[in-house]
Amino acid sequence: MSLNIEMEVKNDILCIRLDGELDHHAADELRQRATSAIEEQNIRNIVLNLEHLTFMDSSGLGVVLGRYKHIKQLHGEMIVCAVTPPIKRLFDMSGLFKIVRLEQSEENALERLGVA
Repeated sequence: MSLNIEMEVKNDILCIRLDGELDHHAADELRQRATSAIEEQNIRNIVLNLEHLTFMDSSGLGVVLGRYKHIKQLHGEMIVCAVTPPIKRLFDMSGLFKIVRLEQSEENALERLGVA
């Protein structure tokens, strides 16, 4: 299975919705598309919706961590939302939830960032 990447900009927030498998095959495309959007559209925050993500490996974690570091350099915030139990377990084991905020839904994440 492949990865479908949907991106939408709301104010200075990049909403990224992933559907499928985020592995080493898909990681480069996500990295390039997210970085381009951040730089070209003056993005300050990221909401990463993983509701339909079925698989993630260490390459996927690397992409998430890299975008987190990029957005932090811009004094922004990354929020991960709608995480399934297997993906949540991976984030927990990696320690990413010690630095990245988790919200139940994309709506909650957007509210947290001041967009209703």
